Amino acid sequence: MRNGDVSFWWQQIGVPAARPALPGDIDVDVCIVGAGLSGLWTAYYLRLADPSVRVALVEARFAGFGASGRNGGWLTNSVTGGREQYLPAHGRDAAIAQQAALNATVDEVVGVLDAEGIDADLAKGGELNVAYTPAQLGRMREAVRAEARWPGADVVELSPAETAARVGVDRPLGGMWHPHCARVHPAKLVRGLAEAVERAGAVIYEDTAALAIEPGRVRTSRGTVRAAHVVRTTEGFTADLRGEHRTWLPMNSSLVVTEPLSDGAWRQIGWQHADTLGDLAHVYAYAQRTADGRIAFGGRGVPYRYGSRVDTDGRTQARTVAKLTALLHRVFPVTREVPLAHAWSGVLGVPRDWSAGVGHDRATGLGWAGGYVGTGVTATNLAGRTLADLITGRDTDLVHLPWVGHRAKRWEVEPLRWTAVNALYAAYGIADRHESRGRAATSPVARIADLIAGR
Repeated sequence: MRNGDVSFWWQQIGVPAARPALPGDIDVDVCIVGAGLSGLWTAYYLRLADPSVRVALVEARFAGFGASGRNGGWLTNSVTGGREQYLPAHGRDAAIAQQAALNATVDEVVGVLDAEGIDADLAKGGELNVAYTPAQLGRMREAVRAEARWPGADVVELSPAETAARVGVDRPLGGMWHPHCARVHPAKLVRGLAEAVERAGAVIYEDTAALAIEPGRVRTSRGTVRAAHVVRTTEGFTADLRGEHRTWLPMNSSLVVTEPLSDGAWRQIGWQHADTLGDLAHVYAYAQRTADGRIAFGGRGVPYRYGSRVDTDGRTQARTVAKLTALLHRVFPVTREVPLAHAWSGVLGVPRDWSAGVGHDRATGLGWAGGYVGTGVTATNLAGRTLADLITGRDTDLVHLPWVGHRAKRWEVEPLRWTAVNALYAAYGIADRHESRGRAATSPVARIADLIAGR
């Protein structure tokens, strides 16, 4: 089994040939720091809005090196942190608008891929979350009732038989499904988008690490980029930037992927509709059936490294691989006979309040987007369109969405940060183990952890 090497997705299609680094000091209109999905979508929509705008992206490694090329491939409509967070300050209509915008964003991405001729193995089959324990079933039913109070959620509850008919998981107690989700191949998506951005006239400089972001300029390892507008789209790697060490916490997530399953195994499992697959555990797991007949299966391993350190090549610890493999075998017993092909990890950006944000300060020209907590495949597109409107000064519905301008308070200093995050995830793991023994209600350990985490 291969371990690390950025991700299976990149190794499957091949890491792209390196683009040139920044040749020295330059002047542009907009400098975007980070050539992941947020930065690429921002550049794409800026050039569509005004082809005269000079846009440069600076990237420390290569376009799609981070979470954009390592994620589970869920193009879903999730509101990071939940719609309810917007009620006190913005009201119900604003929360509904945020959900409607994300629903529409799923189809926006589908449309762009079609228009740009990007083959990213996209298949819109919806999102299925399965309850495997009585406590998970209780939470699922609470979630279904809560979703029913919101237009555009479109969530339906499934019986055990209906759940297994969509995806043949082992011993489901029930499921919840909605249609606003598509499976994608992350590396094919980000590679195709980067090429579309270049066709649109923006320039991507790779092997160019940003050292400091300031009004009017970005100082990099290769020179200084002067720009009226500077946008930070560094997500889980934000902690490496000067002055941003406690802005977002880099949370680790890991995946394993199997070798292709046999036709007989797929007849047993089903999974014909390309649903993305999750569960209702506190330490959440997620999966997809890949276009070439594998199962990619992910979840939290070691959630956080001391001092907000981030990995370089995606290498995954043996205990994390073992944990994910055991869970994969529990959900799909037939996979016990299927070898693993690859394991890898990456970091995602987590704000202190677990809520994403996007914004642009016209006085300084500084913009930002991120903090998606794992929901970024869709949210990055919405963020890119929003930033393009904010930078060009267009008064659209997007610039009035409630996540615009949102900033969370900073994370605690070390060792409080490391101690708290690892203790919280240990507590969630204890809660899941208690519930797996048949506990009827959510473990109080998890409820306490939720309160402490601010979730």
